[in-house]
Amino acid sequence: MNPNVLTPSTPEGAPFERRDFIVATYKHLGVAMLAFVVLSAVLMATGFSGTAAKMLLASGNKFLWLGVMGAFMLVGWLASYMADNAESPQTQLMGLGLYVLAEGLIFAPMFGIAQIVAPGAIGAAAFITLLLVGALTWTAFTTKTNFSFLGGILTVGGLVALGTIIAGAIFGFKLGIWFSGIMVLFAGACVLYDTSRIIHDYPADRPAGAALHLFASIALMLWYVLRILISLATNDD
Repeated sequence: MNPNVLTPSTPEGAPFERRDFIVATYKHLGVAMLAFVVLSAVLMATGFSGTAAKMLLASGNKFLWLGVMGAFMLVGWLASYMADNAESPQTQLMGLGLYVLAEGLIFAPMFGIAQIVAPGAIGAAAFITLLLVGALTWTAFTTKTNFSFLGGILTVGGLVALGTIIAGAIFGFKLGIWFSGIMVLFAGACVLYDTSRIIHDYPADRPAGAALHLFASIALMLWYVLRILISLATNDD
């Protein structure tokens, strides 16, 4: 019989603890995704997303978006630290909640742009992202492969991508649809890596932290899928 992460024959040991951890992680992820959807809907309904989009587009300040990105990265680091390192489950949940809030705010102008130029793109991007994440999750759970080897590759790739984004903002060159496509592939690898860690070796007392990292990878994929659909709708590339 082939060992499976959800059965007592799992070779990693403490299979029931690992099973309960996996279930708890995906429950946390489900709540985080629902909270993100509700927050985004509220921000769009109140006009915040549209206003934020118009401010960013009208400002013409290439460093404004870098400032927004920097603030998001700082909050993201703090949230990840809380979820990964705090002993208290409540503090871990606060970290996850803080990260969801930050994602909601960083997505607000992107959703605002989509509302203006491609209203159907948001739902389509969400559907495509869920399909891709579902396929990657199925792959991770049904194969025997441990994808932890992707960690170093993703670290280097993430630094290269961040440097490219910063350089594009400073020097004014456009990151087109091909860059977005590469980033979708990168985000897919992140989902595969995070899911594999949840299955095999993520600390079993940190379900909120595991959910945070997987949520971040899914949000990254959604961001670039949406960028591709907006580009296609506006024929910018």
